[in-house]
Amino acid sequence: MKIAVVGAGAMGCLYGGLLSDVGNQVFLVDVWQEHVDVINQKGLSISGVSGDRRITSIRATTSAMDVGICDLVIIFVKSTATRLAVQHAQPLIGADTLVLTLQNGLGNAEVISESVGEDKVIAGVTAHGSTLLGPGAVRHAGQGPTVIGSLVPRKDNRLEKICTAFQQAGLETVVDDNVMGLIWGKLMANIGINALTAITGLQNGELLQYAETEELLEKAVQEAREVARVKGITIKEEDPVAYVKSVCRKTAENRSSMLQDITRGSRTEIDVINGAIVAEGLRLGVETPVNRVLTLLVRTIEKKPAVQE
Repeated sequence: MKIAVVGAGAMGCLYGGLLSDVGNQVFLVDVWQEHVDVINQKGLSISGVSGDRRITSIRATTSAMDVGICDLVIIFVKSTATRLAVQHAQPLIGADTLVLTLQNGLGNAEVISESVGEDKVIAGVTAHGSTLLGPGAVRHAGQGPTVIGSLVPRKDNRLEKICTAFQQAGLETVVDDNVMGLIWGKLMANIGINALTAITGLQNGELLQYAETEELLEKAVQEAREVARVKGITIKEEDPVAYVKSVCRKTAENRSSMLQDITRGSRTEIDVINGAIVAEGLRLGVETPVNRVLTLLVRTIEKKPAVQE
């Protein structure tokens, strides 16, 4: 299978690397020239829970024009860059290409659909955790299932073929028809973990070691669950709070993507995670005070000038 991963950050490299390692033709598309150069010259280094390896079969580029039409395009950029990334990814997308989003937050599938058509879009969630160590290197920090589903009913078996390719790469994957429920279920984990780790600097598992952060996690997730209920979203997890805590344990040593963003001084996805719950709560008449405070704190940290030593 010919696959392009748009966004070669921690998760993009993890998925791209594992898929390449089992024989797929994989291209990483990213704007970071040094990262691209190291991958092409030395290969992609993956360490951590799935074993240590250097993958030399994978290729990287800063231009989608270098790649051509693919069977599958995986969008792994930050949600704030989705629209622009899909525009730049047009040379990768042909009549039979499927586009998969495994991104955090709400709204990505809808933005992609505007550009490529709803029939080409697959949405999904993953419980894997990955940390970018530097140019050409990531650490696989936690494992878990990947669940994917089509936005519209499909008459072909391409979704099942993608599922099989992922499984062959060691990525436990299943197909599910409740796409929005999947996205909101994953959102619960991001709601409970990302902002708190970004604010405190704690790793995922450490959130459960302090009564204060554990209580904030619980309240943030409970607010999000109520917003989902009023919105009419059916979430697979009967107890989202317990689910989020289980994610914390499974990815205990992971530094969340939002914490990594704050550490790098980059813009976070707070507006499509906790901020999205606040916005939906306002629209639906559901109070979300904890998520509002978390959102405001992360926005403040984003704006804070870096300390000069």
